[in-house]
Amino acid sequence: MFVLSKNPINQSDLPANLKAPNNGGIVSFEGLVRNHNEGRGVCSLEYECFEEMALREGNEIIKEAVIKFGVTDLYAIHRYGHLEIGEVAIRVAASAPHRQEAFLACQFLIDEIKRRVPIWKKEHYVEGVSEWVACHQSSCGG
Repeated sequence: MFVLSKNPINQSDLPANLKAPNNGGIVSFEGLVRNHNEGRGVCSLEYECFEEMALREGNEIIKEAVIKFGVTDLYAIHRYGHLEIGEVAIRVAASAPHRQEAFLACQFLIDEIKRRVPIWKKEHYVEGVSEWVACHQSSCGG
């Protein structure tokens, strides 16, 4: 399941289906808003998305990962709107009978979401003009 949220992501919540008794491993990753990027001080981020297309593409990535890695459950949520330093921008999680599949699926999810889902990131800097950044070409994190 791929979800978009305008509200903060609680750092401890994961869907219950990820904790099914047949799963031996749950791997999750959270991308946080950090206070710097490429040598510049960052004071906040702003994400915009094409919601309908983002949901469709995000769920397609989930389907691909289930087939490719044989995982039992996948989850991804991405924030949009204005985010402060330290907030969760994206969380992906994968559960599988064995940890290796969960690790690989989790990495695939974050990489493909960053590459394919129409979500754009604007950095608000401590000094200077805010800029939209191309995360696929830089060291963008959360």
